[in-house]
Amino acid sequence: MATSAKSLPQLTARARRVRDLYTAQALAAGARPWGSAELAQGFVGDVGDLMKLIMAKEGLRSAKDLDAALAHELADCLWSVLLLPDAYGVKLEPAFLTTMQHLEQKLTVPRRTKTAQTSRARQV
Repeated sequence: MATSAKSLPQLTARARRVRDLYTAQALAAGARPWGSAELAQGFVGDVGDLMKLIMAKEGLRSAKDLDAALAHELADCLWSVLLLPDAYGVKLEPAFLTTMQHLEQKLTVPRRTKTAQTSRARQV
C-alpha cells in the first residue's frame, strides 16, 4: 500500500519497525536474528539483484514484471541503507548533506585545464 511522501527520519523509523518484525520472527523460529554483518551481506545481495534488473532494463537480460521488480529491489536496497547507519553509529542525514556539499564545491570550483597547467609549468 503506497502512502504519501515521507521524510528520511520517517522512512528510517519504518525500516526499523520492519527490522524488528524480522527479529521477532527469527526469535520465534528459534533462529538467531541478523546482525550488522548479515544486514550488510544482504545489502550486497540486493545490489547484485538490482544490477540484474538494470541489465534487463538495458536489454541485456530478460525479467518478468521488470518495472515492479526494479521498484521492489530499489526499495530493498534503501531499507538496508536506512538501517546500516544505526548498525555502525553513522548519522546518515548529516553525512549525506556534508558529502553533497563537498562534491558540489569540488565540482563547481573552476579547474585549470591540463593544457593551461602545462603551459604555466613551461613559463616557470
